[in-house]
Amino acid sequence: MLALLLYVVINFAIQTVHVIGLSMYPTVNNEDYLVATKIDYRFHAPQRGDIIIMRDPFDSSRDFIKRIVGVPGDRLVIRDGHTYVNGHLLEEPYINSEPWTVNANWPAAPTSDPEGRLLGSDDYFVMGDNRNHSSDSRLFGFVHRNQIEARAWIRVLPVTKLGPIDTLKPNVSSAALLPANP
Repeated sequence: MLALLLYVVINFAIQTVHVIGLSMYPTVNNEDYLVATKIDYRFHAPQRGDIIIMRDPFDSSRDFIKRIVGVPGDRLVIRDGHTYVNGHLLEEPYINSEPWTVNANWPAAPTSDPEGRLLGSDDYFVMGDNRNHSSDSRLFGFVHRNQIEARAWIRVLPVTKLGPIDTLKPNVSSAALLPANP
């Protein structure tokens, strides 16, 4: 009976994650070990700010770890290293402090709506917290709900950093607006 219970928990409730790479630095580091919950998204949709485990869109045998920045129904645009959601600045206290220079504008081509691209009912926009060193939605496009496997939850190694990893959340500013196009 215990073996059956463990099987169910391991296969349907949690996932262990070994982080390889620095795309989520400083939130998560290379060689960190995490526990992710697979059960959360059976009860509610992924939310902006969630750190997720998803299938690598280029190699389905690998996983990616990214943060959800845009959710279904959002209009999203990135200009000069600032992310705007529905025309308002997204304040992101967790991103790497290095000046954001790589892929700092998205979409690269102008859109018919100055507030950016509309995410469909099944679309999520994800990015790494280390924006200059992340392969994410700026390169591979929107992520569909069925590509999201789990929500990263707790860092277990290194032991000195044991604890929840998603304590900092983004905030859509009510005051800061998308600057008008020149």
